[in-house]
Amino acid sequence: MSIGAGTAWRVPLAVAVLLGGALTGCADGAEPGGAGASAGGTATSASVASSAGVARSGGRVGAAGSACPLPVAFDVAAGWKAKAVDRAGLGDSAEAGELADALLKQGPVTAVCEIDAKPAGNIGFLRVYTAGPAAGDARTVLRAFVAAEGSVSRVTYRAFASGGLSGVEADYLVTDKLLEEKAKKSAVAVTTSKGPVVLHLGGLDTGEHDEMLPAYELAKRTLRAT
Repeated sequence: MSIGAGTAWRVPLAVAVLLGGALTGCADGAEPGGAGASAGGTATSASVASSAGVARSGGRVGAAGSACPLPVAFDVAAGWKAKAVDRAGLGDSAEAGELADALLKQGPVTAVCEIDAKPAGNIGFLRVYTAGPAAGDARTVLRAFVAAEGSVSRVTYRAFASGGLSGVEADYLVTDKLLEEKAKKSAVAVTTSKGPVVLHLGGLDTGEHDEMLPAYELAKRTLRAT
């Protein structure tokens, strides 16, 4: 089975119907009692803060014992629901491995966690992708990640720093060739001792994306290495 890299992760509703949630584990929600946005680091002056403000924290993910153990930890907006991606849920056959790569990989990184905005009233996800140290630096990884989206335009890159981590963030448009519509996307990549990490915000359309920006801003401002 051959599916374009990253395609299914840009159409989460189709994945949910086809796989019945097999890609996500049973651990739900963010770790309660996590530090709020006020405790997070601020991005450098080169980073453009969201004009929509910062969402209220509903917990934290990334640390051991949280819904998604990761190389980084950050606050999750109130109402959003975090789940670890369960690659094993697709099976251990060669075909299942090919399907998992097609669904989970985008450029050099692989999806390991998704944070669903639906419980908070939006249609979209904040997803976390990781790779080993050999994948390259944050800029190299993010450029490859964005290129793997397919039909991309109006890409802007800028430096990013928060909580002792540094990297690059990007905003861009992706064209849906079937619907002939463009939608905003945002992503940030940072370098950690365990390899690069990408946080990606994607919504059903540009309107959903803009409404979810405060949650994305919260995650960026509270980002820390674990």
